[in-house]
Amino acid sequence: MTTGNGDSLTRNTRPPLAQAAFGVGVVVQDGQGRILLGRHRDGTWELPGGKVDPTHESVAAAAARELREETGLDVPESAVTVFAMLHDVVAGINRITMGALVTVESGVPEVTEPHLVSTWRWSGAESLPGALFDPSAQILAVWRPDLGIAHPPAHHLPIAAG
Repeated sequence: MTTGNGDSLTRNTRPPLAQAAFGVGVVVQDGQGRILLGRHRDGTWELPGGKVDPTHESVAAAAARELREETGLDVPESAVTVFAMLHDVVAGINRITMGALVTVESGVPEVTEPHLVSTWRWSGAESLPGALFDPSAQILAVWRPDLGIAHPPAHHLPIAAG
């Protein structure tokens, strides 16, 4: 390929510089319709979740893995429904957070990472326990807009069930 002036153009084969953080937050409902929230060491409440492994993992697989690692609750990847993508910018980094939903009929969540989360609590969606971690608030607001959850602005792309 050449430009109009005869110069050769070569395609850049280097990977782009990282500009984004990619994670998933999991809305876990029990048989009574309650949702699972963890009390983070900073005092906020959060959904289970974390980063998607960039080397080999789908969003649904990351949701199931994070749920298992953080709470001991084990669900198959096929039980995870990814319902939304949210995008915001924090400290100049694009943050892409996927919202996922899982229903468990029963289960007792364990505190497996006490340096991060001190307790897990089942709560009614209408009676959340306190201040929410921003990405968790964003996911919950998309999942249940009727709750009127305050959250920092984020772009929202719904994901159709397939």
